[in-house]
Amino acid sequence: MTPEAVERFFGRYERFFTQSLAGEVDGGAMAALYAPAFIAASPLGVMAGRNDDAFHRALSDGYAQYRAIGTIGMRVRGVTLSPIDPLHAVAHVDWTATYGKPGQPPVDIDFTVHYLMQEWEGHPRIFGWISGDEQALLRQHGIIP
Repeated sequence: MTPEAVERFFGRYERFFTQSLAGEVDGGAMAALYAPAFIAASPLGVMAGRNDDAFHRALSDGYAQYRAIGTIGMRVRGVTLSPIDPLHAVAHVDWTATYGKPGQPPVDIDFTVHYLMQEWEGHPRIFGWISGDEQALLRQHGIIP
């Protein structure tokens, strides 16, 4: 798995995210970036999931929630790769989320998510992620109460 392949991967991820924020959710295309099963860790705990119809619905619901709180953009600022072995790595992805409320200037919030990556059939995909406290960050910036 090369740094260039992972950067291209997250370029696609960013494009799918942008489309979804515009209301053009392609849950199948987005879900194709994930392994058949995955883990996630955040301040809410650790969970395991399957890349199935329920996950596709959760993606659509998640993007609807992002739109509802005023998310108007999500941009990758940078990707750093920490290889584990030839088939696995951690991708440290720096994001900037942009939020807009009518009559107010946009607000940019920077954050990092750590993605557990696996090369599968010649392509990288996500089998897990570790994120910070998104809700606290949104409250801190006045995006949510």
